[in-house]
Amino acid sequence: MKNGKAHVSRRNLVRAAAMVPFAAVRGSAANSEVRVGLLGSGGRGSRLSSRLVKVPGARIVALCDLFEEQIEKAKQRIPIENPKTYLDYNEMLASDEIDAVIIATPVFLHAEHLEAAVRAGKHVYVEKPAGVDVAACKRVMKASDSAKPGLNVTFGFQQRYGWTYKQARKVIDSGGLGKIHQAEAHFLKGTVSGNEPLRERPVTLHDKVREWKWWRDLYGDIVVETYCHSIDVLNWSLGDRHPIKAVAGGGRTIKKAGDMGDHISVVFEYPDNIRATLVGSHIMPLFYREVHERVWGSESMVETARGYWKHYRDRGDVLHQDAPRHIDLDSMEAFVKRILQGKTENVGIRGAESTLTAIMGRMAMDTGRTVTWDEMMRSG
Repeated sequence: MKNGKAHVSRRNLVRAAAMVPFAAVRGSAANSEVRVGLLGSGGRGSRLSSRLVKVPGARIVALCDLFEEQIEKAKQRIPIENPKTYLDYNEMLASDEIDAVIIATPVFLHAEHLEAAVRAGKHVYVEKPAGVDVAACKRVMKASDSAKPGLNVTFGFQQRYGWTYKQARKVIDSGGLGKIHQAEAHFLKGTVSGNEPLRERPVTLHDKVREWKWWRDLYGDIVVETYCHSIDVLNWSLGDRHPIKAVAGGGRTIKKAGDMGDHISVVFEYPDNIRATLVGSHIMPLFYREVHERVWGSESMVETARGYWKHYRDRGDVLHQDAPRHIDLDSMEAFVKRILQGKTENVGIRGAESTLTAIMGRMAMDTGRTVTWDEMMRSG
């Protein structure tokens, strides 16, 4: 892992190895239906599953969670009838009646659950990020490398499959920006008042699952769990490669509960002397939200978001198009179609690299100095 270009080549080899007939992986499901189990039946998993059942050829057949009450809530949220239910994810993964799984569990469990799903030979859609630290990301990369040819390993970086982002990517790939000079991402929203009740650090697994959103070793901090969406877009837009170093500042301004920060600013340096800036904050006014990315070239600029994209082609000449539907539906449909059509992809390494980019930014913030990719990779 010496540079971004080497990673792209290796990742392409992994992807090419995965392009084999679907029947070679799970012949029993090579028909008109994909049977999906949900691992992690909370709010995010339920929302994704509600999108998935709208895709022709997909059906949620099982729900799994540590807590029975979460399973019961999911039954009400997702338009499904009589799903099988599990409290032990290993039992669900052992079922021959499940072809694919959505993993929507807390971040600190992603590596463990991905490993188990790959061993069980299931197609995987796992929520971002890959893990809370370097060691977890390396586990994800190893597990993805070990997946049988033809097995989908997909990360919940939905922008990769969204219509607005694909339109902007066409401009970038065609050379419409000219030589790319710079990029930036804003992920600004108001979610923290500073008056949240203080929390006791959880000890048991059940308590960790209930309280994971407050603790860095379970959540990864906001730059890893949340802003990784924007970081993935930066990596994608700047040649589908990771940066070589980062410098950052941030911390806690008003947050008191838990141990995570509430804002960060990072400057990533990519090969070819390209820099990208990430500005993220949870301490905006509670009504405020601004989430977008921008890429500047010598000839024009594109701005991307989940709900729209813009192409600034000249002074006063701006193309603006709104998204035709929710980006989650785009990603769920793409996942199902790949399975049904045998056009599978394994992007476990790519998803881990976007997570590792966020971790490098977190390390730069913590140390107050420049951190290189190689230093970050040696840390875990």
